Amino acid sequence: MAAGGDFGEVWRLYDAGGELLGEIEVEEHDMPWTRGRFRPQPAFEQLRPLFDEWNRAVDSGGPEPIDQAYEAIRAAVTMAYPDGRQVPEFMLGIEGDHAGFRWHDEPFGDD
Repeated sequence: MAAGGDFGEVWRLYDAGGELLGEIEVEEHDMPWTRGRFRPQPAFEQLRPLFDEWNRAVDSGGPEPIDQAYEAIRAAVTMAYPDGRQVPEFMLGIEGDHAGFRWHDEPFGDD
């Protein structure tokens, strides 16, 4: 595994055009999830509804809404390791000023 979720590290989120959406400062690990304080930038507000939908989908427990919400987020957001490299695969939830994410060094394959 690459860079990885040490306490205090800052991971960054970008939109498809490369604009900074916000930063996540790592505060805890609950494997496989990493959690931290989310510091949004003004550009994040336009994408907040995607994360609200993710939270509703997770609460519903239905696999189809979760998959749809995940795909919408992944189409709109990229994530960067603290060293600036792009994270190939991740799952991300944001609620208020808290974020939780899982990541992987390689894209998930289509099985």
